[in-house]
Amino acid sequence: MAPSRPYWKGYLKLSLVSCPVSLYSATSSSERVSFRQINRATGNRLRQQMVDEVTREPVEGSDKARGYEYAKNAYVLVDDDELDAIAIESNHTVEIDKFVPRAQIDERYFDSPYYLVPSDQVGQEAFAVIREAMRGKEMVALARVVLAKRERVVMLEPWDNGLVAVTLRYGSEVRDAKEYFDEIPSITVPADMRKLAEHILETKEADFEPNTFVDHYEEAVVDMLKKKQAGLPMPKGAAAPPPANVINLMDALKRSLANGRGPAPAARKGKKKIDGQREMLLPLQGKGQARKPAEKPKTATRPAARRKAG
Repeated sequence: MAPSRPYWKGYLKLSLVSCPVSLYSATSSSERVSFRQINRATGNRLRQQMVDEVTREPVEGSDKARGYEYAKNAYVLVDDDELDAIAIESNHTVEIDKFVPRAQIDERYFDSPYYLVPSDQVGQEAFAVIREAMRGKEMVALARVVLAKRERVVMLEPWDNGLVAVTLRYGSEVRDAKEYFDEIPSITVPADMRKLAEHILETKEADFEPNTFVDHYEEAVVDMLKKKQAGLPMPKGAAAPPPANVINLMDALKRSLANGRGPAPAARKGKKKIDGQREMLLPLQGKGQARKPAEKPKTATRPAARRKAG
């Protein structure tokens, strides 16, 4: 059953075909451990208060306004009604502009995922037509929509009976990798070292199973909180020491292989699944029951390769 309060409501439009839709956030952080700021002296919770930068006087909510700074300490006041009155179609419509190969979209541009669903019975057929037109084509739709007073480009692709909408970053928001990688020297890795490293990699091969991800830091925080609630003394442990510098890389690779209890590398004709490679996968534990991820239809396969951008 879909949540009762969508993040956004409007219309999905492809050329002259349109249907009413609702947009829901596909992620949640409500199960994370969260902390409140408190007064150490009284134990009371602290509340933030807006203060005038010049007079230092508290400002009531009714007196708060939005302003654009066009010069030093000079602002143009803008009301929410004025922003809402800006007449662009993507304010209330997910307008599909084009269809592109899924493999061409660089993951660095991915931002936030949403679920897009038809919001009434009348538009379900039109929604299904748009969804099934993309099914199995290895193509995704690029559309525009205004979210949180900003026009966003979204990628749409079929997922079960609905559509997944992923907001994309603009090109100017993704930094050029060359600024960071150009100064890394080109090093020729000896064949024997590479073979050892490849074998260590193969002993750790596994399927992508997000329900096996474990936040070990959060588990330790929860354990610490339980002990504090029980009145148990808290150890003042020192931070874990950083990894030691590798003096002999070949020896480090051989020790890594021995610690992983993998067989020595040998000539291979093809990949072979390593027995016991899934032993490191742990069950997800947290405050809530782990959710089973939605299964993607077999007809809507994702290509493994991604074209690099920039």
